[in-house]
Amino acid sequence: MARDQIRIVGSSTVFPFSTAVAEAFGNTGNFKTPVVESTGSGGGLKLFCTGVDLNTPDITNSSRRIKSSEVETCAKNGVTDITEVKVGYDGIVLANSKAVGALNLTKKQIFAALAKQVPIDGKLVDNPYQKWSDIDPSLPDTKIEVLGPPPTSGTRDAFVELGMEGGAKGYEMLSALSKSDKKAFQAAAHAVREDGAYIEAGENDNLIVQKLEANKDAVGIFGFSFLDQNSDKLQGAMVGGVEPTFENIADGQYGISRSLFFYVKDAHVGKVPGIKEFISEFTSEKAFGEFGYLTEKGLIPLSEAEREKVRTDALALAPLKLM
Repeated sequence: MARDQIRIVGSSTVFPFSTAVAEAFGNTGNFKTPVVESTGSGGGLKLFCTGVDLNTPDITNSSRRIKSSEVETCAKNGVTDITEVKVGYDGIVLANSKAVGALNLTKKQIFAALAKQVPIDGKLVDNPYQKWSDIDPSLPDTKIEVLGPPPTSGTRDAFVELGMEGGAKGYEMLSALSKSDKKAFQAAAHAVREDGAYIEAGENDNLIVQKLEANKDAVGIFGFSFLDQNSDKLQGAMVGGVEPTFENIADGQYGISRSLFFYVKDAHVGKVPGIKEFISEFTSEKAFGEFGYLTEKGLIPLSEAEREKVRTDALALAPLKLM
C-alpha cells in the first residue's frame, strides 16, 4: 500500500507544534499536509512500534524520551532504525482560573496533594488530605480537585518524575527510601491518588482549560504552551517560589520542565514522500529557532549550538542512542 501523505501520532503536548509545522510544510505546495493525531506519548510509541509496513505511523511525537522497553518492542517488530529529534523544552504547569488567587506551591505540597499514600508518623498511609488547607493552613480552604493527564501521557510521566519524585524527597522517610530501595521509592512517589481528588481528563488539554474556566476551585496540569495560549483566563502556580514563565523554563530555574521529541521511522524514508523535507522544516531556524513560529506557540527553544547539532543529526537520520 503506497501512501503519499506523512502520518504522525503521539504526544498531546507536541501536537500543536507538530500541527503548525505540518501546515507550513503543506503550504509549500510540494507535498500533502501530514496527518497529525494526538494519542499521547505512550499511545503514539505503541502505534509507531507495531511494525514497518506502510499502515503504521512514520513519526511519533513524545513529551518524554523513548524508554528502552519501547526500543525493544520496536526492534521485535522490525522497527530497528529510529532517529530521535529533540525539538525544545516545555514546562509542566499547575494552573487555575484567574477569577481566584494564584497558588504558590512547593513540590512537597504538590506530592502531599496528589500522592496515593503519604508519610504520617513514620508510616505510609492513604492520603487523608481533602482540602489544600489540610496540607498547609496558608493554602486555600478549597477541595483538592486536580484535572490531569492519564497514565499513557508523557506529561503525566514527566510530572510524576519531576514534580512528585522531587516532592516525595521532601519527606525524610521517602528520601531515605530513595537511597536504600529505588524501586520501592518510585512506586510510592509515582502512585497518584484514585479517590476522586485527581481526575484523569484524557489527552485533550483544551478540555482541561474549559473545565478550569467552569470550576474556579479546580487546578489543571498541562504543558506551558497551553497556559501561554490561555493566559487571559488562566494563571500558573509558582513552584518553589519560581513562576512558570518562558524565561524561567528556558534557563532551567523552573523545577518542572522537560525536553520534547519526535521519532522518525527510518524505514519509511524514501517510501512515503516528504519525510526528510518535513524534518528539515521542523528543525529550521524559522520553525524551532529562537524567534521561530513555534516559539509563538509556546515552545521553549534549545540553545543555538544544540539546535545546530539536532538539525545535522536529524537530517543525517543519525541512529538513536540510548545512554
